[in-house]
Amino acid sequence: MMRWALSVVLMTCVSGLVWSPVVSFAEEMTEDRAYALAEEFGIDVGEVDEEIKELLGLTKAEGVVVFGVIGSSPADRAGIKVKAVIKEVDGKDIRNMLQLGKALEKAMPTQNFSVATFEPAGIDDQGVGGGMNFHFVRVEKD
Repeated sequence: MMRWALSVVLMTCVSGLVWSPVVSFAEEMTEDRAYALAEEFGIDVGEVDEEIKELLGLTKAEGVVVFGVIGSSPADRAGIKVKAVIKEVDGKDIRNMLQLGKALEKAMPTQNFSVATFEPAGIDDQGVGGGMNFHFVRVEKD
């Protein structure tokens, strides 16, 4: 579903100030669009549910978990790992797919942004607890 946003721009003219309506074509964020933006970034993701919470040993069923990372993508070059839970994108808290989509939509055009992930402890970590990691993303253009 497309939502149209009407914004008003204040313009100056010789006789004073004039209100001029400007139509912008802002697409409403949907889960499908959020998944497409995540794929463009280079990750296959899903919301953390109770099953994933238990599997990863998390305290809350909140956030977005990375199921896969596409090779040579911005996410891959930034070092984002499978099983990481995305907590922030460019300082914006991420608790669900819509928040991730909105944050990626805003951050990716800047070409440089940060992603904070929680990476739970794995079997190879020998009892070391998981921790927060900060990834600096640079989107390369052709």
